[in-house]
Amino acid sequence: MDRNIIHINVADFAVAVERRLDRRLAGRPVIIAPEGAARAVVYDMSEEAYQAGVRKGMPLARAERLCRDLVIRPPQPARYEQAMADLLRHALPYSPRIEPGDRDGHLFVDVTGTSRLFGPAADVARRLHRQAWKELGLDPIWSLAANKLIAKVASRLVKPQGDCIVPPGGEAAFLAPLPVWLVPGIEGPDLIRLRELNLTRVDQVVGLGAARLAVALGRPAAEIDAALRGIDTSPVLAVDQAAPRVALDHTFGTDVHALPVMESRLHTLVATAGRRLRQQGRVARRLAVAADYSDGRRCIRQVRLEPPTANDLALFPAARRVLHLAVSRRTRVRHLRLICDRLVFPPAQLPLFAEEGQTVLRQNRLIGAMDKIRDRFGGQAVRMGSAWAG
Repeated sequence: MDRNIIHINVADFAVAVERRLDRRLAGRPVIIAPEGAARAVVYDMSEEAYQAGVRKGMPLARAERLCRDLVIRPPQPARYEQAMADLLRHALPYSPRIEPGDRDGHLFVDVTGTSRLFGPAADVARRLHRQAWKELGLDPIWSLAANKLIAKVASRLVKPQGDCIVPPGGEAAFLAPLPVWLVPGIEGPDLIRLRELNLTRVDQVVGLGAARLAVALGRPAAEIDAALRGIDTSPVLAVDQAAPRVALDHTFGTDVHALPVMESRLHTLVATAGRRLRQQGRVARRLAVAADYSDGRRCIRQVRLEPPTANDLALFPAARRVLHLAVSRRTRVRHLRLICDRLVFPPAQLPLFAEEGQTVLRQNRLIGAMDKIRDRFGGQAVRMGSAWAG
């Protein structure tokens, strides 16, 4: 049976929620950012601000220089959570398999096999759109396809407003003329490398074949080739199903209090977690470290990863910072747990600066080479120097 996956996407979700509450913001360039913070960055922005050059993650001061008439609103996470809960509530009658995003206005709804109850899948999507507009004041994009990847590309294609239906079997033809950066699952450094080779459209990259693509990109080539052909078998999770995550543990043979020893073990956990994320073609938006002390107490600290990543060289500095926050007592530590969650496709947005992109590209090539060695000779065949400390 062909699957029917609906993707509901409220473009610029945080801004849309703010505009629902304050109609004076309609049509104006709006950004969501913690105004007054020393290192404030853009959390979300309206289409008007985007057209002026503002991007997510950009320093607030730079955004203000690009667009002089910006309206700035502080982030209100509780509002966005409530709006997501409202969207979910309207979708629940149609399917138990609904996978919401992380306060970002995205919903995947699997309506496979429900046509006898609710009618054609496209009618269900239109109904969800109409309910969101009339009852919630939100105007979502919607798309319908046979898998999550194609549904997400389709909604990206019609942003900021519109709808798109991709018939089953038409995935490859749908993707062929599109720019590569529209396809989720491809990280920024790989996009830069493809652009250096003058490969900008999906059909150009697919025409190379997986073997030739591997010469240019290394380890990620097989996953990228599958994504560009529209292949995605990942299921839509049930509402009550735990979100996917990567969790790893290490128990010390003897309880320790030396941070260098803990950092060494943590580096090994990070390398394993990064490899698993890359194998899944996902990146983590949040990283947490839990430290269990000898007296039975546990301390958990976490950090948001911006931009989301699966690169060991970006994951470890964040993990080390969180470890230092978690290990705050003068008591020995018995057990460490590393958690990477809020997994998403790699973002489509390229790095803001060319030098930043080249640095990340070199890092990814290094990690890809290490993955190849580990695949051939075992997980411990090559390790970073910091993993041997202590």
